[in-house]
Amino acid sequence: MRKFNRVLAASLSLAMGLSLVACGSSTKTTENEAKEGSTAEASKTEPTATTAEGGEGKVLNIQCWNEEFANRLADHYPGFVKNNPDDVTQGGKIGDVTVNFSITPSQDNAYQSNLDDLLPVNLEKSADERVDLFLVEADYAKKYTNAATPVAMSMDELGITSADISDQFKYTQDIVSDASGAIRGLSWQACPCLFIYRADYAEQVLGSSDPAEVQKAVADWDTYKKTADKFNAAGIHMQETVNDSYRVYADNATTPWVTDDKISIDANIMKWVDDSKAMVDAGETTTQALWSDAWNAGMMTSGKTFGFFGPLWLISFCMHADDSTSVAANGGWKACAGPQQFSWGGSWICAAEGTDNAELVKDIMLKLTTDEQILTDIATKDQDCVNSHKVLNTLGADESKGVPALGNQNVYADLAASADNIDRSKVGDYDQGCIEEFQNAMTQYFDGNKTKDEALEEFYKKVQDKYPNLSH
Repeated sequence: MRKFNRVLAASLSLAMGLSLVACGSSTKTTENEAKEGSTAEASKTEPTATTAEGGEGKVLNIQCWNEEFANRLADHYPGFVKNNPDDVTQGGKIGDVTVNFSITPSQDNAYQSNLDDLLPVNLEKSADERVDLFLVEADYAKKYTNAATPVAMSMDELGITSADISDQFKYTQDIVSDASGAIRGLSWQACPCLFIYRADYAEQVLGSSDPAEVQKAVADWDTYKKTADKFNAAGIHMQETVNDSYRVYADNATTPWVTDDKISIDANIMKWVDDSKAMVDAGETTTQALWSDAWNAGMMTSGKTFGFFGPLWLISFCMHADDSTSVAANGGWKACAGPQQFSWGGSWICAAEGTDNAELVKDIMLKLTTDEQILTDIATKDQDCVNSHKVLNTLGADESKGVPALGNQNVYADLAASADNIDRSKVGDYDQGCIEEFQNAMTQYFDGNKTKDEALEEFYKKVQDKYPNLSH
């Protein structure tokens, strides 16, 4: 999910169902770190996958929505040589295989529309024109990994065993599993989240900034609301917007948005509605959009926001660490588990049905998502939270691996513990549209423009307009 430029910000906006602006000037930081993390071409080992001379195709075509995966592949896959050292989008070579990256931004659903055009007819294309590998995000992964629409190969088809991927977090596999349990994609990322809070405001209001003590003040939603009352009395928002906490509640839903073509709203999501309305009415938060100017302003030293919910990528790339007037630049944030565990974001690698490079795709998937040294490099050089129990816990045991924006607090073991408790088994085909319309409708309720019942009716109407086959 990273490279945090305007292309990514728009990609995130679709996943959140919100209108975004860029995270900040973190692109330069990401690119510099990627270059620092790159191994010199001369020291890279040769690729171990079968190449064209061994019976595989001569062209590897990759579909993605930004440069993130291209950078990960170029910087960490053994034997990859860029065509242009300064522009990864121009592709490269792995052995005698030509690698092409086709990047279609996510704005206005363009990336998914592109996949929808290409994947169903992949086998009709010539070998050199076929999609071999494509990337998906959590909110629409089921659309492409459902066995009823076989556009992504299963791990069994690729020859990847459960033992090969046993160190990965289960939730990352559930997101890309079909109804029968077959896994149809892998991710090098895990995106568990924490409650990220200002240390100085914690000292001021709670008397301590120690993560264990702050966790007691946000241990559950009822306690969180009582703590919000304390911060409100001090003129500080507990969180900048109701949208900060939406995914925490939603990720802990026990029922899917749609079952047998019938829309339902989980009780935990309705609890978000009631809790958020109470906080808005009390002046403890706002209804601003994520990525808005007001939301970003809460991350600056002049801001009056106590906390944000988010993963490592938010901390490292979206909290303005390169701006001397930000809290992050001064290492002023800390983090604790928060009321409930949840995840936000991630990118999954899928092998396209019809690929003539199955062995190379398999090797790429295994190396980038299971190789401990590569994952360690991605974590330390690219500031990515990786999909490995062992790597995260090893990093967590190393006191030198702190996060600068968190005052060098080491949160890797906390992230691993969080990821173990995330359940994404209820992810469905309609999540993106439902999330988007639900947040839009509830904002009308929070702002006092509709009653709760009116907002719910608006939600149902908008979702059924998008998906006419659904009822409620």
